[in-house]
Amino acid sequence: MKKIVIYSHDTFGLGNIRRMLAITQYMLDEHTDLSILLITGSPVIHNFHLPPDRFDYIKLPCLARDQAGQYDVKQLDINFENIVSLRAQTIKVAIQKFSPDLVLVDKKPCGVAKELIPALQSAENPDNKIQWVLLLRDILDKPSTTQRIWRKNAYTETIERFYQRVLVVGSADIFDIRHEYALPEKVYRKTEFCGYLHRVISTQAEKLKQINQSHDKRIVLVTPGGGEDGYQLINHYLNGLRTRPLPVGYKSLIVTGPEMSADHQQQILVKAKQLKDVEVKIFTADLQAYMALSSLIVSMAGYNTLCEILSLNKSAIVVPRVKPVQEQLIRAERFADHGLLHCIHPDQLSANKLLD
Repeated sequence: MKKIVIYSHDTFGLGNIRRMLAITQYMLDEHTDLSILLITGSPVIHNFHLPPDRFDYIKLPCLARDQAGQYDVKQLDINFENIVSLRAQTIKVAIQKFSPDLVLVDKKPCGVAKELIPALQSAENPDNKIQWVLLLRDILDKPSTTQRIWRKNAYTETIERFYQRVLVVGSADIFDIRHEYALPEKVYRKTEFCGYLHRVISTQAEKLKQINQSHDKRIVLVTPGGGEDGYQLINHYLNGLRTRPLPVGYKSLIVTGPEMSADHQQQILVKAKQLKDVEVKIFTADLQAYMALSSLIVSMAGYNTLCEILSLNKSAIVVPRVKPVQEQLIRAERFADHGLLHCIHPDQLSANKLLD
């Protein structure tokens, strides 16, 4: 049986872990002779629907990322240097003992705070046959910032030295990272575009769709992903409903996300109770199912969310995150230029803008 290790550092939001779980499930469905070990720092990994067979995961101690992009300890009483060392050794030993044929690394060639370096170096043994593959989403950040970060962290040198391939889950027609980020020739030649991830409607989505057909309300879904910085989006939407309620026959479904602060969640729940036809959920593992039911989606512009919107052929208004990185803004603007959605810059966000 073939074996793969997937590394997903997961310090902010739900995007990375949702994307990697989707890829994991696809590979397991397509290859019955495959076993996958996921190494993740996601604090909510246990809340997702996980593959029941030939899959397991190792949960790393959590890290947090602030709005400036700086990392720190999230939960434990331990300093940052020691928690990175703990994570690094866990990753190294897991890879050594599981002995995979391939390691798929999400986004960061060296890992968070270079925690992958010990594992990469140990794999340099000539007798080691592990293939290292870097997986990049379509857009990382604006070119000047990405190039600076890659130079600072020696990412291109790491890719040249340790990685056999670089896979981009995006389209060169939307954003060609080879040119936008001025990748050196050796990395350029290793880079392949796989296209955007197509999300298949789940059995749960079909079930919910059948249930919803027995009701007369059409759904406007409002979701800021993980929710840590999604309060303003939802707050503006609810404020707009006060003076401009949805047309008859529509209802609002708001999913705050599990990483929104308890105080902000409570404020949203209080406001929602004062309005007609508004339902609030903190988290659902079946977000795609609710997307499939919706007539309109109001969201941020994370990679997974937009892939699901496109896969489901849904109308969408997106308000991209612009800090600490601008990948969502670039993605939303490029998609809007292709007529795929409507984009509102967060600096221009208002209740009227959302409901126009």
